[in-house]
Amino acid sequence: MKLKILFLFLLFLMMPEFAEAQCAMCRAVLESEGSQASAKGINDGILYLMIFPYILIGGIAYFIYRSFKNKKDTSS
Repeated sequence: MKLKILFLFLLFLMMPEFAEAQCAMCRAVLESEGSQASAKGINDGILYLMIFPYILIGGIAYFIYRSFKNKKDTSS
């Protein structure tokens, strides 16, 4: 079970490498400039901003899970 969780964690950790976060309009404007560095920078910035809500939700879910597990262990 722990191996499966580790595999899923590593898979989700590598997901930003495959993600394209720009909308179609932003991509068209940035790619028409000729410099791909600014388009890549904007895309990376969007991906980094998307990480924080997932970290917060994951942290809250972990604490809820831990509190339910502690209640279950103390009631047994």
